[in-house]
Amino acid sequence: MRLNIDGKNIEAEEGMTILEAARDAGIHIPTLCYHEKLAPYGACRFCTVEISKKGKTRLVTSCVYNVEDGLVVKTDSPKVTKMRKMLLELMLASAPVLSELASQYGVDKPRFKSEITQCILCGLCVRYCAEVKGANAITFVGRGVNRRVAFIDGVVSTGVCMDCRECFSVCPTGKIPRETDGASFEGITVQDVLAGMQRK
Repeated sequence: MRLNIDGKNIEAEEGMTILEAARDAGIHIPTLCYHEKLAPYGACRFCTVEISKKGKTRLVTSCVYNVEDGLVVKTDSPKVTKMRKMLLELMLASAPVLSELASQYGVDKPRFKSEITQCILCGLCVRYCAEVKGANAITFVGRGVNRRVAFIDGVVSTGVCMDCRECFSVCPTGKIPRETDGASFEGITVQDVLAGMQRK
């Protein structure tokens, strides 16, 4: 597969995503919910890029969009920058800890209001625990504005989390290590997780 990313002609293997091809070529695309050990998820949309093919242009999520022969990709076009700025405004409302990243895109404060949770619902902790560790100690509960991440009492109580803590390093906002203080998992357990799973 031959494509052009930011003016650079590169070759990529079929089945690779734009993000993977760009990284192999040394081209940076920012991400918040991506991890090389996990299946592509596309939750945060922060890796959005602009693609052009046969005269048609559109925005796509680079971590889940596979390369195509003849594709032209722009990773930092005005449309892309505008999209990332909007996403940061939305995320900053609930996660002020992202202020340094937001300032890089000219976002000083969000226009939107939200409960401050310091969680952007990227799902990295949930997916890492399930896909890499196989422990399934963390899950999503609730829907819409009530959606949140919670530890499952029955799994945490076995001590598996205290021996692992690998979710600490994948959390892009530092919510998990900060709220567990690196020692205790009290206060972030969930009583309604089973009921929430049954409603899905």
